[in-house]
Amino acid sequence: MNKHLAFIMLFFSLNSIAQTAPFDNNIYNPAIKTVEFYNTKKEPSFPIVNLNSAEQVQLAFDDLRGGVRNYYYSIEHCDGDWNSSNLSPTQYLQNFTEDKIIDYTYSSATFQKYTHYTVKFPNEYIKPKISGNYILRVYEDDDPTKLILTRRFYVLSTKVTVSGEVVASSDMDKRAHDQKINFQIDYGTLKVQNPNTDIRTWVMQNQRNETGSFTTQPQYIRGSQLIYGDLSTNEFPGGNEFRHFDTRSLKLNSDRVSHIYRDTANSVVLLTDMSRNLPNYTFLYDNDGQFYPLNQDGTDPTIDADYAHMFFSLAAGKASADGSAYIVGKFNDYKLDEHSKLDYDDKGKFYTHLFLKQGVYDYQYVWVDNATKKPDYTFFEGNYFDTENKYQVLVYYHPPAAQWEELVGYVVLSSTQK
Repeated sequence: MNKHLAFIMLFFSLNSIAQTAPFDNNIYNPAIKTVEFYNTKKEPSFPIVNLNSAEQVQLAFDDLRGGVRNYYYSIEHCDGDWNSSNLSPTQYLQNFTEDKIIDYTYSSATFQKYTHYTVKFPNEYIKPKISGNYILRVYEDDDPTKLILTRRFYVLSTKVTVSGEVVASSDMDKRAHDQKINFQIDYGTLKVQNPNTDIRTWVMQNQRNETGSFTTQPQYIRGSQLIYGDLSTNEFPGGNEFRHFDTRSLKLNSDRVSHIYRDTANSVVLLTDMSRNLPNYTFLYDNDGQFYPLNQDGTDPTIDADYAHMFFSLAAGKASADGSAYIVGKFNDYKLDEHSKLDYDDKGKFYTHLFLKQGVYDYQYVWVDNATKKPDYTFFEGNYFDTENKYQVLVYYHPPAAQWEELVGYVVLSSTQK
């Protein structure tokens, strides 16, 4: 098969996948565990890189089937809403359309055998040509229909300056628990014909897309400055600091561990969690929902950290007839599905167990009431203005007559910055 024909076939197969696969963070094979994706400057930072810079994102994951698989990856440009930009790969890529993952290592001295894969890009094979949102797809046997996982990442070409702050809600009834993000954009000499259509901003809390929101209309315009401070926009529940557990060692109990059993597999029983929806805020150090695979008894947690069956229980004062409880964090992409849903026992507790790699994990519980069918992230956790949260502000620009949307500004704001 000649290279031109192969390129055409890949282009159409990727477009076919784009019509059916969501442009979201997903895992399509249950054997794939512990997916990490971050800017290599800091683990586990937001997966954003500057266009045409030396910055890279790193993807890492474990395959519990062991052995070696033929994994390939490709990327596709998306608009701010995470729909395909419907561009040809030649419009958003500088070189090749796909690459093979060749960096892998076998686990060492673990009950659970696995193969650890890593890849860093942009590289000499995969390099974006334009800024914006991108979806990464990993698939098996050079066949895009055999999806293994998808990840969102961002390529930034800074053309505007962004600044802002996190303040209390202007609504007196919400001041004790809501956090409001006010920010300004200065677009300088950028060709902006209509700020209400050419520029829009996306704000999310702790890198969580499911709770983010777009703002398309500034409160007012002052020269080249766009001021976003409207009373009714960019307001988020403060929530609470994340719960956590620590399994860096499977020899000793940490503060949240009740029992550790080691036989032909590792089992860790955590202390029962209680509702934290209390009148007053209590500080608890957390990692804003992130997780870190670590093993203090080994030398390289990427391959000598073992897996364990983690047993959770929640005494919540709610019955399963009223709704459903879920456990979420970055470790499961905050998915509310059958894998994160808790069961209910005759003692009035919700419970579940998850198969997770050793490390330090943040998590929280979510309630979905049968009547509203909507997730309530504060029902079990509480809701406080004092909670430390980080907010990502992304600025998208649609140039006149362009086919795609660029990412031209980015800033991280903290609720504790003064």
